[in-house]
Amino acid sequence: MASNRPAPEAPFMPAEAEPETFGYGAYRTEEGPWEEWNPTEESLAPVRGRHRVAKQRGGFARSSTVLGVGVVAAVGAGGMASANTGKPPVSISLPDLDSVSHLFGDDSSDTHQAHATALSSAGVTSADSKDSDAGETLRNRIMAQAEQQRSKADSKATAVALAAAEKQTADTAAKAEQDAAAKAAAAKQKAEADAKKAAEAKRLAELAKQYQLPVVSYTITGTFGQPGAMWSSGYHTGLDFAAPTGTLIKAIHSGTITQAGWAGAYGYRTVLTLDDGTELWFCHQSSINVSVGQKVSTGEVIGRIGATGNVTGPHLHLEVHPGGQATGIDPAPWLRDKGLTP
Repeated sequence: MASNRPAPEAPFMPAEAEPETFGYGAYRTEEGPWEEWNPTEESLAPVRGRHRVAKQRGGFARSSTVLGVGVVAAVGAGGMASANTGKPPVSISLPDLDSVSHLFGDDSSDTHQAHATALSSAGVTSADSKDSDAGETLRNRIMAQAEQQRSKADSKATAVALAAAEKQTADTAAKAEQDAAAKAAAAKQKAEADAKKAAEAKRLAELAKQYQLPVVSYTITGTFGQPGAMWSSGYHTGLDFAAPTGTLIKAIHSGTITQAGWAGAYGYRTVLTLDDGTELWFCHQSSINVSVGQKVSTGEVIGRIGATGNVTGPHLHLEVHPGGQATGIDPAPWLRDKGLTP
């Protein structure tokens, strides 16, 4: 705040001269001359501003209070005029009200409060206050809407994340259930296969006690289905066990002798019929030890290996005829089915 300039000195005027009347008909004492008054620490209490005030004599001091009120009113009017016309208000530098009222000797707190209220509200209109309230209301409404939209977006994102997590959990559970079902099925299938295999092994073991290979020591020299002109059918119809002449031939299973004697290209042949009707032909024997209608058991000697009939060397020619049919089958699988490995 700018400091007040010192009051100008009174013009020098001779004692004999008559003072000017400032346009009045006669000289008045309240019109001066004035003397300069500079307050000191002893004569004036400390104030916040740096002001030098010209002390006036006469009745003008009390009328200054009225002037101050007029200045305040003018400032308020100027602010309102500026707000209405759109022109920026004029900056006015005023002295501190406390120091002014001290100088004027006015101890009335009500007057000081009135002046302060007038200055603080200078230039503010009711329209400005309403606009400020409306702007604050609009701002609060926009902030509330933004917060509501953000809450909705957060809720939607949370719902999407929860749905994705639930789907992933469901997929994982379904996959785990499928894997468990597949493992259980595989384990069950393996168990069934193992049980079946064990049952078959047991069955073959029991059959092996009932069935026996016809020759103990031998060499397989001919298999079923081999083509060749030396066989009348064009292919080999049995399984050949080569062994020296005289090697014992034993019954494969218990049954009844239905044929025993010469059979042309088969040489000496013995036919053993099993209980299920299967016929076993033992051909090219050098000798026959059984007769037709005789009951034999597994492992009983029925003849000896020889080279009779259409042969190139001593061997046992074995044929299998299920149900007594004319055409035989491969003896090797049939023997394996009985627990025997030729």
